Amino acid sequence: MAARQRGLRGVALIEALVSILIFAFGVLGIIGLQASMTRAQSAAKFRGDAASLVSELVGILWVESVANRANYTTANCANQPACLDWQNKVAASLPGGSTDLSIDTTSGEVGISLTWNVPNEGQHSYVSHTNVLQ
Repeated sequence: MAARQRGLRGVALIEALVSILIFAFGVLGIIGLQASMTRAQSAAKFRGDAASLVSELVGILWVESVANRANYTTANCANQPACLDWQNKVAASLPGGSTDLSIDTTSGEVGISLTWNVPNEGQHSYVSHTNVLQ
């Protein structure tokens, strides 16, 4: 009996160490999952913000006079207070946010492209084409 007890010494310690190892892998897995969920949530928020900003500009263009819509292109936006305010809102809402606006005043075709950069994820963009001809 004494020989058997001598061979079983340390078994409880090995079992405890294996348990701790399994628990540590579980905790690391949960931390990885949380990081992945945070990245996905941030990406979804930025896409939602971009869609909202595009809708806001389209609404502004709908109420703008047809003759004044040409001032909402990328080249002329700084001269139009409503467009400049919108661009500043884009820069504040999206990290590294920039805009590209094109308007065909004869057909009413509007092209809006928003681009932003998320650290460690690269560049993202949201592109919309619509028509605001009245």
